[in-house]
Amino acid sequence: MSKRASQILEILTQEHKVEVALLAEGLGVSSVTMRKDLDELQSKGLVRREHGYALLANPNDVAGRLAYHYEEKLRIASKAAELVPDGATIMVENGSCCALLARRIADTREDVTIVTNSGFIADYVRDSPHVDVTLLGGSVQRDSQVMVGPLVRICAQEFLVDRLFIGADGWADGVGFTNADQMRAEAVRSMAESASEVVVLTESEKFGRRGAVPIRVKKPITVVTDADIPEEARGGITKLGIQLIIA
Repeated sequence: MSKRASQILEILTQEHKVEVALLAEGLGVSSVTMRKDLDELQSKGLVRREHGYALLANPNDVAGRLAYHYEEKLRIASKAAELVPDGATIMVENGSCCALLARRIADTREDVTIVTNSGFIADYVRDSPHVDVTLLGGSVQRDSQVMVGPLVRICAQEFLVDRLFIGADGWADGVGFTNADQMRAEAVRSMAESASEVVVLTESEKFGRRGAVPIRVKKPITVVTDADIPEEARGGITKLGIQLIIA
């Protein structure tokens, strides 16, 4: 994906809906060039155009979110991968940082087993001979390609792992990490019961948002994020006994 295409997706993720003419002006290209870029992104199912505007085709699409802050997410994923030795069995929840983590492990580790509730992640690393993937059963959320529901808990109970890697949609001071979706938050809790530690992978900007559902896992938590994390969030992390790793 080109740098400009990534910039377009970043803008649409932040603004949700933008005039095509304003996109072209902001990125310093002609309207013709911008329409060609949008046509290409639309052909990939990432962008939708309507009446002179552009918007994300599906804000829950992991493939589309990968391009948003890609380099930042890649650094976070690479740092988190340092916690995974060869031969390990880990759990990985759905999300763009988690997908990049799985890819990093597939490219740099040997004989790792990834247990996940993400159909996207299972497909994302299926070409790698260095990882085995176990996909937990459940009801499929079609947009995000993630398994949720009581079957996730039943399947996860068959494993004991050192670490579960998850994403987060936001942060609430005094409460901890939050999710925007109740079913996904419950799936995280179910998977966390089988892990000794939960590792949260998230960009620093998420500390300025708050999802509707507290995740509230009852396990030691480590967060891997970037250096732009606000000072007040650092203080809140310390108060909750969460270990902080800066990528």
